[in-house]
Amino acid sequence: MGKFIYEGVLKVDFDDRSLAHLQLVIGTKLSRGESFHFTWKDDPSIGNGRTSVWLHPRCTLVFKFYRGDRPKLNRAWVEALSSAANSPAGLVLVPEPTEASDSIAETI
Repeated sequence: MGKFIYEGVLKVDFDDRSLAHLQLVIGTKLSRGESFHFTWKDDPSIGNGRTSVWLHPRCTLVFKFYRGDRPKLNRAWVEALSSAANSPAGLVLVPEPTEASDSIAETI
């Protein structure tokens, strides 16, 4: 399990594969100067609710991966996450598409 750390205070666990896809989508939007919400479902151990943070180009983010290898990225999943991030509701971690799709080279 990797960690997404927001502003040095909020720490959330995501599996490394999901975290790599999130890092690409979030990094792309922030590098363009775009701000947006990122919302996820909380673990049942902390109430089974949801958390939403406002991501902006000046926020401090850390993507801490448990493993050292870089997963191949699923182009369809990146596109689905990007589409969500560009919506009025903001980025949510949508499930990875199950159909076979092209992978993209890891640039992270």
